[in-house]
Amino acid sequence: MDLAIVISLLSVLVAFTIFKIFFDRSKKSLLPPGPLALPLIGHLHLLGTHPHQAMQKLSLKYGPLMQIRLGSVLSVVVSSPDMAKEFLKTHESKFASRPQSAATKYMAYNSADFSFAPYGPYWKYMRKICMNELLSGRQLDTFLPVRDQELGVFMETILKNSVQEKVIDVGSELISLACNVISRMTMSTRCSGTDEEAVECTKLVKEIALLTGKFNLGDFIYVCKNLDLQGYEKQMKDVHRRFDCLMEKILKQHEAEAGGGADSDGRPKDLIDILTSISNNEEAEMKLTRENIKAFILDIFAAGTDTSAISTEWAFSELMKNPHIMKKAREEVDFVVGSERLVEESDIPKMIYLQAIVKETLRLHSPGPITVRESTEDCNIEGYFIPAKTRVFVNIWAIGRDPNYWENPLEFQPERFLSNDTCSNIDVRGQHFHLIPFGSGRRGCPGTSLALYFMNTALAAMIQCFDWKVNDGKEIDMEEGVGLTLPRANPVECIATPRFSQLPTWKSS
Repeated sequence: MDLAIVISLLSVLVAFTIFKIFFDRSKKSLLPPGPLALPLIGHLHLLGTHPHQAMQKLSLKYGPLMQIRLGSVLSVVVSSPDMAKEFLKTHESKFASRPQSAATKYMAYNSADFSFAPYGPYWKYMRKICMNELLSGRQLDTFLPVRDQELGVFMETILKNSVQEKVIDVGSELISLACNVISRMTMSTRCSGTDEEAVECTKLVKEIALLTGKFNLGDFIYVCKNLDLQGYEKQMKDVHRRFDCLMEKILKQHEAEAGGGADSDGRPKDLIDILTSISNNEEAEMKLTRENIKAFILDIFAAGTDTSAISTEWAFSELMKNPHIMKKAREEVDFVVGSERLVEESDIPKMIYLQAIVKETLRLHSPGPITVRESTEDCNIEGYFIPAKTRVFVNIWAIGRDPNYWENPLEFQPERFLSNDTCSNIDVRGQHFHLIPFGSGRRGCPGTSLALYFMNTALAAMIQCFDWKVNDGKEIDMEEGVGLTLPRANPVECIATPRFSQLPTWKSS
């Protein structure tokens, strides 16, 4: 009898094992289509220096949902609006997390930040703080004078260079503007000038952005995980140490000022003040640690400087390449604002063509060409099996060029957002899946409003106050550089000529 029971149990075990093997193979056969993978490296050799471009080319052959293997990591690439909607809306709860990497471990305080934190209670709490306290409409209104002042200083810098007939690196000046705005909002000090902390913070953030954008073998090839063959992890640890020391110094300064009643000078509370106040609140829903505060400040700098400045530089490049569009935009700015005062954010809603230029720029030159998610559970989409822990790349760059949704998709045509009934109502906040430059859903960029304020006003001010000529009469190329934020390969170098005898007045001039 005992032998019969043993044989029966073994039979069941063997049957279960065979069924599991068959079932696993069956599930694997239901994965999305994709190219043949090489041993160990998978499809890494196919991505090159511009993964968004390479992924788009592969999608033309394998479809808008395809699988690729990045070393040991199973991934899927989403390249159409309909498929993006499936992942970012219909099944959003299963794809609301972010993959973890050496960069998030060593530089983002082991994902103690907001951008890369895993989906869960902490991330939900930080999102609520972000939307209600840090980047809410009310808080952005509080910082409006800061943005006005920095725009005026930016124009004075351009004027000084134009009088001296200096060649202006437009992208560099825009990054300085963005850094000054973010630095003052974050820690009440400018990043250019004599303030060593703000200057160093900006420098470190640039280093972090560069390291984050590099391909780290340990993130994708399991056998390389602890080897640091490229030396990137050593660099990450060094940058983190320097950033942490700087943040400690700034936090202690804020604490000392608060203890001495320094807020009586009338300045609005900056983001460090707000985060520190939340951290000290014993009745808060969740306790914020010092690392959480430092990591969030890093997020604000990293997400709020390069992206806005680079997108504005792309918009300016398109205007320089298309003089008839520049002329039309200038006519609108002159009509709405005139020459007596500098353009203000309150003028932007009246500038419909300028807004169309910004939309068209974000369609062709998204500040983040690819947004990355990770599945938290098994899922079936369009008949394909997507296992848990699959990395998801939504190719925003390819979606903005989809000929099924955009007529003449490679041409810069702001008019498409004015005359076309379908396009005229499109916004960029993630509700229309053929234009999602800031992502969509729960993981969409919380700083969208701030980015749009920056782009529209900076571009309008440059159009309003100066005539621009490319240095040495060179033709502006539109080649993309390497990086997470889609930088230009080559700087835009121009000579500016004032349009008026004196710079239009600005609020704090």
